[in-house]
Amino acid sequence: MGHEDRQPRRLIVPPVGYADRMTGPDGLRGALAEFVTGMSYLPRGFGHWRHAPGSMFLGWVPAILVFAAFVAAIVLLGINLETLVNLLTPFAAEWDEPWRTSVRVGVGLALLFAAVFLGIFVFTSVTLIVGAPAYERIWASVEERFGAVPDSGVGFWHSMLDDIGDALRMLVPTLLLGPAVFALQLIPLVGTIASITLGAIAGGWMLALDLTGFALGARRLSLRERRAVLRGSRALSLGFGVAAYLVFLIPGGTIIGMPAAVAGATLLSRRMLGEASSEPGSPTAPRAGS
Repeated sequence: MGHEDRQPRRLIVPPVGYADRMTGPDGLRGALAEFVTGMSYLPRGFGHWRHAPGSMFLGWVPAILVFAAFVAAIVLLGINLETLVNLLTPFAAEWDEPWRTSVRVGVGLALLFAAVFLGIFVFTSVTLIVGAPAYERIWASVEERFGAVPDSGVGFWHSMLDDIGDALRMLVPTLLLGPAVFALQLIPLVGTIASITLGAIAGGWMLALDLTGFALGARRLSLRERRAVLRGSRALSLGFGVAAYLVFLIPGGTIIGMPAAVAGATLLSRRMLGEASSEPGSPTAPRAGS
């Protein structure tokens, strides 16, 4: 995944014409088309089961182990939710019903939503680190479909330390967004819609950045350079990330979807770098001039 400045890196630029498509007269239409195309990379990741079923199946193992730990954490939160809500709403202790209960139920739901928002990213980061050997097999099997597998030249333990450091750096903005998601949930109706939208966009962006770490890191790109690659194809990468975020919201979706998300992120990375990411004749192959 993320590897720092140990070896010379290749210069990465957005695909030719991308900025023009996003800012021209049909910019919005082009961005929506790119967003939808980005979403298609997740089902394409599921399609990789046809090519490497053994590696994909192995990708379920770390996801199941980490998921069990997160379920325990959510259960613990649920058990203590009433206590936490009471600590956050001492002002409502003297209120009459139904206002006291309504406010505390709203705060409780907001806490759960914020916990899910943070949990999806933390789950993904922890799973990718714990299951690095399994997900590297998936990444490599995708790369092999199009030629040689990139070699970063960085040892396993250096790579592991880099991954942990990158995960911590990505966790900081996610933790800062958590209170914003919580606060928006407290606003009736409009706040709920806004928090769901913010969660999907912010969560999708962070997932795209995290999941593309294997492919972009193997090309010796630092976390800053990986962000630049994703910004160069913002709608494309965001579409993929939002699709993964929505699947991960489904109970069990984090387990079922993790191997496919890694495979899809590898295909997406190749597309963003202008490398082959579709078999000849595929409808998802980039068109000339794109």
